[in-house]
Amino acid sequence: MPVVAPVVHIGAETPDDAASREALLDRAMGPGRRRKASEAIRRGRLPADGLALVARSDDGVVVGSVRLWHVAAGDAGTPALLLGPLAVAPELSGCGIGSALMRRAVAEAHFRGHAAILLVGDPDYYARFGFTARPAADLAMPGPFERHRLLGLELAPRALAGTSGLIRPAGRKAGAGSRPVAPAPVPLRLSRAG
Repeated sequence: MPVVAPVVHIGAETPDDAASREALLDRAMGPGRRRKASEAIRRGRLPADGLALVARSDDGVVVGSVRLWHVAAGDAGTPALLLGPLAVAPELSGCGIGSALMRRAVAEAHFRGHAAILLVGDPDYYARFGFTARPAADLAMPGPFERHRLLGLELAPRALAGTSGLIRPAGRKAGAGSRPVAPAPVPLRLSRAG
């Protein structure tokens, strides 16, 4: 019999979500998450406006999170976004919350006029959202990373064509700038076969 996941609402992360988000990331990804190359890019920066999303259960508990960050891709500094981390409460793994967060994040990035998204992750999982190694083939992360896990998605045709070199942080530093513009929450009912 299928196990029904809670109704979740995907919407903007708020400042009040910080502790819940960090606890969720620790549970879902473990303490090694802070040593990843992508963390070096995110450290001290704010996510792109409207692209820090959480999934909340009906009772307001944060059960999923995804954020996208401005980066300069390659030697020419091609504007792009770096996605990550994507995390879901371990007890709700397989319910579709991660997929819903990904679809919403990609759609929101496209709606806001961004041309490309990069990430480091499982190629088989992220292929369903259009990510492949090809757009990121000549790019590198600052620090150790697995080449086959550096993936890209071009939201505009050939947005990453000809880019090569290091991916560097861009965008606003933490504590600077205006309040982010938030997308509206969307309720979803997800289920998992059990």
